[in-house]
Amino acid sequence: MKNVIKGAVLAVSLAVAGGAMADDRPEHFKGLAAPDLQTAVANFSEYNKRLEKALSGELTDADLMKIHELTYTLENALEKINDDLEDLADTLEEVHIASETFKRDELKKVAPQYLETSRQIIK
Repeated sequence: MKNVIKGAVLAVSLAVAGGAMADDRPEHFKGLAAPDLQTAVANFSEYNKRLEKALSGELTDADLMKIHELTYTLENALEKINDDLEDLADTLEEVHIASETFKRDELKKVAPQYLETSRQIIK
């Protein structure tokens, strides 16, 4: 029973401490959504340029807040890119297997899917 009470006290203490620490952190932002790969790649490119520009001079508190805000859009974009690249790797594996097993019909089905997605990343 003592361990249960100690555990409860520890849990409450951690919750209170975490709340206090969260109050010291700056405001959080939503960032731009990345509903599809094309948007994610565009946001990733644009916001990396903005990050590079923000890092180019003396870093003021305002610059740090701007960078903090930029990271939300970058995180959203990168999450979508990573998810879609994982799917793209699976599709490429289907292309690989279809080609090595001479499954022409399967290859004609999956290769265009692979190319369509991959072209959104590179030109």
